[in-house]
Amino acid sequence: MPWCEGCSRFLNPNTLNADGTCPECGRKVAEPEEVSAAIESGPTKAPWHFKLLVAVTVIYVGFRIIQMISWVIT
Repeated sequence: MPWCEGCSRFLNPNTLNADGTCPECGRKVAEPEEVSAAIESGPTKAPWHFKLLVAVTVIYVGFRIIQMISWVIT
């Protein structure tokens, strides 16, 4: 992740100008090859443990909804 000293923030390679400069202040923060490589590589996939966390959360919330419905009925 490129860091801009002038703006004091990290920048996403997709937000940089094509020549590797900061869009706000114009300072050079990355080489143009790094910017084009990051853009061409495309979005990254979510890690397996994040997908597992989402699946477990959906199962837990589903169980709690079923438990709530059974509590309301009885």
